[in-house]
Amino acid sequence: MADFRLVAEARTEFGKGSARRTRRAGRVPAVLYGHGQDVVHLSLPAREFAAALRNGGTNVLLTVVLDGREQLALTKSVQRDPLTRVHEHVDLLVVRRGEQVTVDVPVHVVGDAAPETLVSIELNTVSVEAPATDIPEAIEVDVTGREAGNGVTAAELSVPSGATVLTDAEALVVNVMAAPTAEALEAELEAAEAEAGIEREESAPAEEGVGEGDVVSEPQDQGSGESMESAEKG
Repeated sequence: MADFRLVAEARTEFGKGSARRTRRAGRVPAVLYGHGQDVVHLSLPAREFAAALRNGGTNVLLTVVLDGREQLALTKSVQRDPLTRVHEHVDLLVVRRGEQVTVDVPVHVVGDAAPETLVSIELNTVSVEAPATDIPEAIEVDVTGREAGNGVTAAELSVPSGATVLTDAEALVVNVMAAPTAEALEAELEAAEAEAGIEREESAPAEEGVGEGDVVSEPQDQGSGESMESAEKG
């Protein structure tokens, strides 16, 4: 697991106004706590913190340097603006090397299941206990060749040595289902339309005496006919 080093600055002003000024300066307001120590208010360089999350995942291990002292920490909570996606605030948890921590690890599906099946991720993350310095970035679930009804439970997940899955062993993590037929999809669409009160339009009946593929002649313009008659007389 990668260890990212970030130089922090102490914060002595608080409140929304102070937080906005901190973000305008290119930094992210944060708090550091854990192991019985007092809560420390600080800020992190926004660009470097974003890069750490992007490359190390949500459970990235950070080395926070404050006033020349280093402290290992995990991102406990990250608040982001829903529109701009700017990091607004970060909670950091103090950890020590070798310490066991409990985190939520993302589930990634790899491989292709058997033909005519659909794969559904039922749990996007699973709870894992692992050494603070060796947290898996993700748990891969290989569905290669799995048939419908042959899903993957938490008990079947493969994790690195020293890590333990805490999620209920019988919990379905990835489901492999039979792909619906065209008839089933059509029936489901009709049921949804009926529930929504949508009525399908009936096809308009063909005109009497006119079958499919017949060409219906358009009425001639009377003015054109008169002109042709005049031309013939002349």
